[in-house]
Amino acid sequence: MTKPDISKKKIFIIHGPNLNLLGTRDPEQYGTLTLDKVNSAIRKRAHDLGLETRIIQTNHEGRIIDLLHRRRKWADGIIINPGAFTHYSYAIRDAIEGIHTPVVEVHLSNIYEREDFRSVSVTKEVCSAQFFGKKVDSYLEALEYFTNQK
Repeated sequence: MTKPDISKKKIFIIHGPNLNLLGTRDPEQYGTLTLDKVNSAIRKRAHDLGLETRIIQTNHEGRIIDLLHRRRKWADGIIINPGAFTHYSYAIRDAIEGIHTPVVEVHLSNIYEREDFRSVSVTKEVCSAQFFGKKVDSYLEALEYFTNQK
């Protein structure tokens, strides 16, 4: 039996609401890759960087909060795309602030060049970094961010 490599950083990735529709939902904003293809790109880059990942998608705010609470002890870092919750979920913001695990916020689109309501991120302030506007590369940059953190 092979022992797990405990030296690998563990990164937990949460895809928020409506990301299960990637590939068909507004491809101009979000690109044409499906969520499965996005996850494949994330896993490949994580492998290349020597990171261990676990990935989940949920459309439910409470589930995101539960996942943040539960995975805080496993993860060395968390990448979250809160989707529309970015703009109004103080509950997710409070969960991120309360777990004391580095969290990076990502967005496939440039939220600052879209509708006015999307230019506000209530979660950004409690995150270690934010990457946006580069479609799947936003996630890949977030992975690289964690390789540079101690």
